[in-house]
Amino acid sequence: MGADTVFGIPGGAILPAYDPMMDSSKVRHVLVRHEQGAGHAATGYAQATGKVGVCMATSGPGATNLVTPIADAHMDSVPIVAITGQVASKAIGTDAFQEADICGITMPITKHNFLVTKAEDIPRTIAEAFHIASTGRPGPVLVDIAKDALQAQTTFSWPPQPDLPGYRPVTKPHAKQIREAARLITQAERPVLYVGGGVIKARATAELKVLAEQTGAPVTTTLMALGAFPDSHHLHLGMPGMHGTVAAVTALQKADLIVALGARFDDRVTGKLDSFAPHAKIVHADIDPAEIGKNRVADVPIVGDAREVIADLVVAVQAEHDAEPRR
Repeated sequence: MGADTVFGIPGGAILPAYDPMMDSSKVRHVLVRHEQGAGHAATGYAQATGKVGVCMATSGPGATNLVTPIADAHMDSVPIVAITGQVASKAIGTDAFQEADICGITMPITKHNFLVTKAEDIPRTIAEAFHIASTGRPGPVLVDIAKDALQAQTTFSWPPQPDLPGYRPVTKPHAKQIREAARLITQAERPVLYVGGGVIKARATAELKVLAEQTGAPVTTTLMALGAFPDSHHLHLGMPGMHGTVAAVTALQKADLIVALGARFDDRVTGKLDSFAPHAKIVHADIDPAEIGKNRVADVPIVGDAREVIADLVVAVQAEHDAEPRR
C-alpha cells in the first residue's frame, strides 16, 4: 500500500495502534493540533504525492472532528484512509464514554467504510480500504476499529490481493462510444474541451495536450484541473464559470460541442443549468457512471479512466480524419 506518513492525534481508543508505530522505522507520524488538521493534511499529502493519505483519530469527538476533511476529500475525489479507534465491541451501541457511530455519520461522505470488531480482520480490512480509496474514482475510506480488537493477539496475514466481488470499477472505455465521440468532434465547428480534476487524477495531461493540438479545440480547465494544460498554450482559455475568464465562459456558451473529461458540470461552472451552453451537444467521459447525466444529459456517455479515454479518442479522431474524402 506504500503508506509512509500518518497524520493524527493519539487518544484512549486508538492508543493500541500507536504503540507499534512508535517502533516503526518506515512510518512517520505527524502530530497535529486538531483532528481536522490531520484530515486536511492527509488530503494535501495525497494531492501532492499521488499516494493515499492517512489520518488517525480516537473515538467519539476525535472521530467526529474528521468529518469536515472527509467530506472535503469526498467532494474532490481525493484518496485518503481515515483510521479511527472505537469503544470496545461489547460497548458499541450502549452510549459508552466517547462513543460515536462514525460509520453511520460518514456513510454519505465516504466511498466506503468499515467497522472492525475482530483482530484477525484488521489486515484484510486495511488492505481493502487502501484498494478502494485509490482505484476507480478515488475517495475517502474510513476504518473504525474497536479497542478490544486493537488489543487482541492474532496471526498477521496480509491478503495477496483484495477480494471484493461487488467492486469492479470500469477503466476501459467502450469502443463504440469512443468512435461516436470522435465523429462528433470532427464534425463540430466550435468544440470545447471542458477538463476537470479527473484528468489530473488519471495522470492524463500529456494525452490531453495531444488531443487538443490534434483537434484544435480550445481547452478550459476547472479549479481542480489547474495545471492539467499549460497556461501559456494558445489553446488554453483559462478557468470556466463564475470565477473564470470571459473567454472560457463565452466559448462554452457558444460551443456546438462540449467534450467533458473528468468533470461534473458543477454549479460554479454552469450557473443555471437550463441556460448553460444551450446549443451544445455533450460528450461526457468520467470514471464514475453516477456523474454522467447527473446534471446535464450526455449525448455520448463514456465510462472509463480519463487517460485511456483521451488516448483512445486521439486514435479515433485520427481515424476519422483519415477516412474523410480528399478534396
